[in-house]
Amino acid sequence: MFPEYRELITKLKTSDRHFSHLFDKHNKLDEQIQRMEAHAEPSTPEKIEILKKEKLLLKDQIYAVLKKANT
Repeated sequence: MFPEYRELITKLKTSDRHFSHLFDKHNKLDEQIQRMEAHAEPSTPEKIEILKKEKLLLKDQIYAVLKKANT
C-alpha cells in the first residue's frame, strides 16, 4: 500500500500513534477479509462487503495523513 510513501510510513508508524493505529487496524481488517474469502473464517458476502468498505475508509484516512505529513 502506497509504495511511494514507504519511508514516510515507516517513520509515522513509530512517531505518530494515530497513524500507527490506523495502519494496524487496516492490516488486521485485510487479514480478516482474506480469511473470510478463503472460507477459513465464517462469514457472509454482506459481512465481507461491510469490512471492505471499512478498510477502504481506513485507507483514505491513512492517505490523508501521508499527504499532510509529506507537505
